[in-house]
Amino acid sequence: MTTQPPTTPVPKRGIVKQILSGDSVIIRATVGAPPPEKQINFSGITAPKLVRRGTDGGDATKDEPWAWEAREFLRKKLIGEEVYFTAEKPPNAQREYGTVFLGKDFATAENITESLVSEGLVSVRREGVRQTPELTHLCELEDAAKAAGKGKWGPNPLEHVRDVKWTVDNMKAFVDKHEYQPIKAVIEHVRDGSTVRALLLPDFYSITLMISGIRCPGFKLDDKGRPDPNIKVEYAEEARYFVEVRLLQRDVEIVLESVNNNNFIGTIVHPKGNIAELLLREGFARCVDWSIRNVRSGAETLRAAERQAKEGRKRLWKDYVPSTPRITGKEREFNATVMEINNGDALVVKLPDGKLKKIFLASVRPPREAGRGNDDDGKPLPRSKSFRPLYDIPYMFEAREYLRKKLIGKKVHVVVDYIQAARDGYPEKTCATVTVNSKNVAEALVSKGLATVVKYRQDDDQRSSRYDDLLTAENKAMKSLLGLHSKKDAPPLRVTEIDSSRAKLELPSLQRAQRIDAIVEFVTSGSRLRLYIPKSNSLCTFLLGGINCPRASRQDTGAAGDPFGDEALAFTKEKCMQREVSIQVDTHDKAGNFIGWLWVDNVNMSVALVNEGFASVHFTGEKSQYAQQLKSAEESAKSQKLRIWKNCVEEEKVEKKEEEKVPTDRQINYEEVVVTEITPEAHFYAQLVQDGAKAEALSAKLRQEFDANPPLPCSYNPKKGDLCAAKFTVDDVWYRAKVEKVQGGQATVHYIDYGNRETLPSSRLASLPAAYASDKPFATEYILPYVTLPKDDEYAAMALKYLKDDTAVPILLLNVEYRVPGSPPAASLHTDKITEADLVRNLIQEGLLIVENVKGRRQNKLLESYKEAQEQAKREHVNIWEYGDITEDDAKEFGLGN
Repeated sequence: MTTQPPTTPVPKRGIVKQILSGDSVIIRATVGAPPPEKQINFSGITAPKLVRRGTDGGDATKDEPWAWEAREFLRKKLIGEEVYFTAEKPPNAQREYGTVFLGKDFATAENITESLVSEGLVSVRREGVRQTPELTHLCELEDAAKAAGKGKWGPNPLEHVRDVKWTVDNMKAFVDKHEYQPIKAVIEHVRDGSTVRALLLPDFYSITLMISGIRCPGFKLDDKGRPDPNIKVEYAEEARYFVEVRLLQRDVEIVLESVNNNNFIGTIVHPKGNIAELLLREGFARCVDWSIRNVRSGAETLRAAERQAKEGRKRLWKDYVPSTPRITGKEREFNATVMEINNGDALVVKLPDGKLKKIFLASVRPPREAGRGNDDDGKPLPRSKSFRPLYDIPYMFEAREYLRKKLIGKKVHVVVDYIQAARDGYPEKTCATVTVNSKNVAEALVSKGLATVVKYRQDDDQRSSRYDDLLTAENKAMKSLLGLHSKKDAPPLRVTEIDSSRAKLELPSLQRAQRIDAIVEFVTSGSRLRLYIPKSNSLCTFLLGGINCPRASRQDTGAAGDPFGDEALAFTKEKCMQREVSIQVDTHDKAGNFIGWLWVDNVNMSVALVNEGFASVHFTGEKSQYAQQLKSAEESAKSQKLRIWKNCVEEEKVEKKEEEKVPTDRQINYEEVVVTEITPEAHFYAQLVQDGAKAEALSAKLRQEFDANPPLPCSYNPKKGDLCAAKFTVDDVWYRAKVEKVQGGQATVHYIDYGNRETLPSSRLASLPAAYASDKPFATEYILPYVTLPKDDEYAAMALKYLKDDTAVPILLLNVEYRVPGSPPAASLHTDKITEADLVRNLIQEGLLIVENVKGRRQNKLLESYKEAQEQAKREHVNIWEYGDITEDDAKEFGLGN
């Protein structure tokens, strides 16, 4: 029996996937899905053993000399290359042995085993093996390598042993040391699509690296921490294969960017592209916010790659449905002017068409209130009435101020990212990225630690188009411990509210300071503003002095405003809202509101409102240092018939009649009267003595009827202009009255038979029986002839007091001096017909009333006597004339005089 010679295995084709050592490789077949893999151990040779890390209780080892060089020789030559190979499993062997050939043609291909032996990187197994021509040839090559001192046959073998470092003591310091510079590396293992084991060169640090910005599906691990083959995670295997084919044992560069637990986070740089971007584009991975902020090369390309996969419904995104409708055209991108800042994350902008629009900074959360608990139902506990979010929430004021200083009045570019639907009682919100001079406003705010970035679910597309920039900015602020990220408590902002009592204390210092810097926090009407004074950290209400401005409508109560009131409000708001202004305080009213002058950009707002026809000059403005400016502005507005002056012609006719109010001859027709009321404007109400008994009889009869038939409480619904019965609070008696104003369950009424007024609850009002409505009012309103009250509040109050005292007598004589259309009759009051003692003349002589400068062809005797009395008061420097003639300045500024 003869022995048959061994058969030569037929060469196969495959691609080298991995080099296990200097004499062992893994080859992946070129066909099949997934392609099968085969480990080939080179026949006839033995390579130096590579280092092993001690795991599962085993001891760690070191490289044998030249083990690394042998592995590297094969890696650089074979990885990713298509090769021929032969393989067979000897009897009783656990492994397959064979030969690998590199080349396109098997006949001329390079025998890799022979190349290893020739370079002195392996040893030929000479003993215990069957002698063949191939083995003989390998022995000859080895002898030649020994003779040449190549590889492991050369001197100093210990110099060719690596010192592999399996751990890094201070990973964060290691990242900082390399300063985000690329490090040469070899990918040794692919755990999953986004996690690899890499060897950093030339120092041989073995690290686990998680790819920044992405996450691929991972494998479920068993109790030993190894992938469980029985649990399949969709696309996990495919993602790993995708990375292995492209990176396993390839030369790459790694940029270390951060640390997470015991893993490094970084970017793998390959000449053919960014593997993270490729994984995202093919739908094998998702962007993850927690690490994408670390991507130094910019996260925009990663987001764009993910968006491409979403739109193509690739793999992980096969069931993708956008979470927000796509916004296009002018609705998505536009330019606007910032008019107002709301807290720390919202802006009111003015569009090119003049409309106002409120927008929120996308993906940004302003400072929040800390320490607010919940009730038993889990709802937030109610705040105290004195709580003011802008001042009481730490860093809210700083955030608002930062935006205010950067944006108010500036043109910005707005890109709407998404529209958040109404929910939890909050209205719909338009969220956008706002840039000024190409700088992202939200990013700047976050970088200062004055806002935080909203964290989203991975599948939530409702986020800023610059979301990654926001994350990067927040990361820097956190590292620098800025603002909200500071470990120290925020310094308290103690803001004082100036009320009526405090206004009296503050007024002298404000008057001495002349001009004071302030910030307009709110605008209530054209002439009423809310101010924050930084110097004293105080809030006050400020009224523009010297003007009469129409009231704006009230949204809270629904009360209608005066004509042009809302337009005046809009004008002042556009000019002043949240602007830095300077103020000059003259005085304050009873409610503690300061009255004075306000400038914005060196423009006097009182003058500006008058100039635009939104206001008229108040008598206090005629006495101010800005009287000439106000007068010129009013004349300009009148001549152009702007707004409140649109009926200027009719008003001029009335003024002309007023100038000619002095009759040719004074008519004397005294009537006996009783003065029943003096108003704050120095008007007075009087009853004819002969009508006094009638008024008392009517009131007594009305009381008797209500005593007999009491009205049902709250059965009467008062309306402005109604004639009704009102129960006077002083004597608790019913009288006839007219409703002048109704607001909040209260009604202001005018007692038509006596002239006085008061505000009552609706419960003290009742319908007036028809029998009492036909009689005319028994009290008639009059004004004092030819005189006005002093401009000084104290002297005006003194004049009213003396007028009340002088008229508190049973009978006075009244004479109507003249009548002016649209105004009560002007009447003088006398104590008797013989001396014709005039109460008005007495007050003039005491320096408590000012005689008007009335022009006329003929002088009236009464007017002449009033002027004589005034001249006497001036000479004696009585009361208002204490410091001289106060009308001299008037003559210069207003052209007064005969």
